[in-house]
Amino acid sequence: MSGTPEGPHSATVAAPGTVRPPVTERHTLGRTAAELRDYGAAFRAAHLAMAVLDREGLVISANDALAALLGIEPAALSAQAAADLVDLESDPRTWHAYREVLDSRRSRFRCTRRLKHSSGHALWAEITVSPVPESPTVLLSIADISDRRELQARLRHLQMHDPVTRLPNRTLFFERLASALEASAQVKGASYVEGGPYVEGASHRDDTGTGDSPGTGDGNGDGGTGRIGLCYLDLDGFKAVNDTLGHRTGDRLLAAVASRLTECADHDGYTRSGGHLVARLGGDEFAILVEDSTGTEQLADLARSVLSALQRPFDLGGQRLSVSASIGVVERSTAGTTPTGLMQAADTTLYWAKADGKARWTLFDPERNAHRMTRQALTSSLRPAIERDEFVLQYQPLVGMADGIVGGVEALVRWNHPQFGTLAPNRFIGIAEEDGSIVQLGRWVLRTACRQARQWQKDHPRVRPLFVSVNVAVRQVWDSDLVADVAEILAETGLAPQLLQLELTESAVMGSAGRPLQALQALSDMGVRIAIDDFGTGYSNLAYLSRLPVSVLKLDGSFVRGFRYDEGVHPSPADETIVEAMVQLAHRLGLTVTAECVETSGQAARLQRIGCDTGQGWLFSRPVAPERIAEMIAVSPLEA
Repeated sequence: MSGTPEGPHSATVAAPGTVRPPVTERHTLGRTAAELRDYGAAFRAAHLAMAVLDREGLVISANDALAALLGIEPAALSAQAAADLVDLESDPRTWHAYREVLDSRRSRFRCTRRLKHSSGHALWAEITVSPVPESPTVLLSIADISDRRELQARLRHLQMHDPVTRLPNRTLFFERLASALEASAQVKGASYVEGGPYVEGASHRDDTGTGDSPGTGDGNGDGGTGRIGLCYLDLDGFKAVNDTLGHRTGDRLLAAVASRLTECADHDGYTRSGGHLVARLGGDEFAILVEDSTGTEQLADLARSVLSALQRPFDLGGQRLSVSASIGVVERSTAGTTPTGLMQAADTTLYWAKADGKARWTLFDPERNAHRMTRQALTSSLRPAIERDEFVLQYQPLVGMADGIVGGVEALVRWNHPQFGTLAPNRFIGIAEEDGSIVQLGRWVLRTACRQARQWQKDHPRVRPLFVSVNVAVRQVWDSDLVADVAEILAETGLAPQLLQLELTESAVMGSAGRPLQALQALSDMGVRIAIDDFGTGYSNLAYLSRLPVSVLKLDGSFVRGFRYDEGVHPSPADETIVEAMVQLAHRLGLTVTAECVETSGQAARLQRIGCDTGQGWLFSRPVAPERIAEMIAVSPLEA
């Protein structure tokens, strides 16, 4: 009986009493005799280093390429534990992943390791372990990637180093800084398990061109201080070198500076614990990172040595140059410190060194920084605060010395800050003058004060109207049309010009010419009174005052304070003589005089005796809300 030839899908027909294996098993057995001979030949001749392992991880057979890669005789590889040959047990996660493949719980495992040849030289290898299908064996393959790693290292070196100075650049600096701040960081070689997490634990460090140096490990480990230091510097006047001598000379200078900085860091590194990284962050900015700092004294010594080294003249191809540097020094615990926070502190401290006169080093001061941060917060929120109506006016009475009657008030601005509470003018007026917001703020103060003065007048028609005195900054005169603003506000509020007094400081008015003088004259012609505030602390040129449209002098409080009897100490007669002379001269020029900071009845009596016209101070009243001024007006004995 003829049959049909058997194929992959043929039915199996067995003779009676004969047991035949399944088709799949017969194919495997058939392949063992013929196909595996071809596989074995290919295995032995392959350029890729390979070994067949049993499920315990022992080498069953290895090809010549693997023997050559490791520098071991092929016969000596038999029955060796593969994990020992390629150092898989040194890291727990790597070992666990490898065992999962041997136990058929993972389909493949790949990692990168640094291996040693029997001759002693090292090589980088990519190791892959995967089960052989339908077999109780595992295939280990090893690819030599040393050339690729070397190329990567060279490219990384180029990417991480400055071409002019050959120092580490900004990128490498921040990488090293971040690493140093990681309390649990271990600087070792890297492994990668395919399909799994990043694995550390190679037998050698992954050399990326930065070099192994002390202090790059865990700051809390053996010998670590848990502290970090930074000297952040730039060259004083480097731009002038570039502009006058050219960029080539500038680059030579930067390279020479880098060399001296490295010498300073190396010398300090030999005698102190911790390693130092010198980096060029860009332009003429450099940084010296001190890992495992021993304290601020170490950083101060390093900064002094840098200043001394840079002060020595540089000989650049026959050109002799001298430069200096400003250095910001920061030293703190690594715990809780971030790269951003450390660099912000360093940048701030460098700014202080520049502001303090350059050619010096300055240590970070938390209190000074807190003040700076507050100032920055006020600066950023000042303009929006005007729009949010966070400012209010208080008023301090101006009292006649002869009759004790409140004739006017000075408007004093306060800032109800949502974070810092109520702020007096000395906390924010200077900032407003610097950033120009004083124009907007001054216009608001003027409008609010005039509207309030007019409201008092309406509420108390039978009482002599109060004039209101408003402070004006010089920048308001220069950066805005003050005359137009005043005219518009007076027309809008209905306040008579004679009831408005504008106060300018003596230093702002004395020597005025051009636009400021024209503005003052126009305001005076309008009927507005002009007062000189804090008189006696500046030029004190009374003769010049006769040519200005000024009607009031406000004596600085320092003169009045000299009138006090404090703990039995009698005031100097000279103070009274000086004030009396200024009052008499002012009167001869047709000016009235207001004394500031009147705090005692004794001061008031003496000021009245020498002819002072008006007094202002805590004796009469502190600055108060408009409602309190209204109460004072209501009891005034002088009625229209």
